[in-house]
Amino acid sequence: MPHLPDVVLWSVPAFVLLTVVEMVSYRLHPDEDAAGYEAKDAATSVGMGLGSLVFDALWKFPIVAIYATVYELTPLRVPVLWWTLLLMLLAQDFCYYWSHRGHHVIRVLWACHVVHHSSEKFNFTTALRQPWTTWTVWPFYVPMIALGVHPAAIAFTSGVNLVYQFWVHTERIGKLPRPVEFLLNTPSHHRVHHASQGGYLDRNFGGILIIWDRMFGSFVAETERPVYGLTKNIKSFNPLRVATHEYAAIARDIRAADSWRERAGRVFGGPGWQPAERIAAEQAPKAARPGTSVEEPAA
Repeated sequence: MPHLPDVVLWSVPAFVLLTVVEMVSYRLHPDEDAAGYEAKDAATSVGMGLGSLVFDALWKFPIVAIYATVYELTPLRVPVLWWTLLLMLLAQDFCYYWSHRGHHVIRVLWACHVVHHSSEKFNFTTALRQPWTTWTVWPFYVPMIALGVHPAAIAFTSGVNLVYQFWVHTERIGKLPRPVEFLLNTPSHHRVHHASQGGYLDRNFGGILIIWDRMFGSFVAETERPVYGLTKNIKSFNPLRVATHEYAAIARDIRAADSWRERAGRVFGGPGWQPAERIAAEQAPKAARPGTSVEEPAA
């Protein structure tokens, strides 16, 4: 087994220091347009981060068992060298992009990831607002294991990706030089990702590199100031509610569903999925009013 450092653990002092610096900066140079800090919100984010450490340790046992099984079955082996680690980091970032994108467009996966988007603030503590149900993430990295990447290398590169993303959760850094903005995920790009405006929704999924978004059509540049949070905010600082509210909503929708097809849509459709019959029923009253129509007139 390769001996690779726990980069997240080693970065904790830097996380604390940068968060304190950012808090002080808002005191010394307030910005009325920025979301800034709120004590309860920051405390919830930190609490979610601490909770995620506990739950991630629990999920680790079955996930490591699956990864180890796949690694033993594949005949391929990638040696852990400085240059192969760079390639592994690139591959991990590519897999992260699709994991992140999938967690936005499939509701049962969104139920995990929505935790990270539940804050109406955007600061360094928002980076710590992590989900407690990360068992939905592991399938996206199985291809790397099957190609001979050691599970420890997956853990290391995932840690590097997570540490990198800490600094992009801030409003105190504006746009950076063009080459940086073109290649890397930056605070400007990630502010878009956390925004709740329609044109910003489900954009900029990259972890370290933003080129995946440019390649696969999910990139949007920051123009107007973002409004952070969800399209329907939960208005709660209770960590348990923050961690589970979307799972509870899925359960309610499944109970109220009229068919198995609708139940499947409520779980595996997008976060705003509605059955066609319900959409038609909601549009029907509009079509009945004079001067309205369900269909757009032909061009």
